[in-house]
Amino acid sequence: MKRAYAILGLAMKAGKVASGEFATEKSVKGGKAWLVLVSEDASDNTKKRFSDMCEFYGVPRYFGGTKEELGHTIGKAMRSSLAITDENFAELIVKSLEQ
Repeated sequence: MKRAYAILGLAMKAGKVASGEFATEKSVKGGKAWLVLVSEDASDNTKKRFSDMCEFYGVPRYFGGTKEELGHTIGKAMRSSLAITDENFAELIVKSLEQ
């Protein structure tokens, strides 16, 4: 997970991360999201909503980390969801999560 956080930090600096539930949902529905990360401590409702939405729009979705960790990684307050809006960053994060 550490490597994924490092890549996520770089993606944020590059402006390729949409954070927060509203921005994440907008990215997915707008066809801009390549990957969605949802915190493990997000509410069951949030997890189900993003699972269903990502499945419908064909966007990979991963659960991992806490709200605090996701927020800290991108230099913001707690975040329960993030969308990666760059294909290359998304691929790197998926590879690091699957190791």
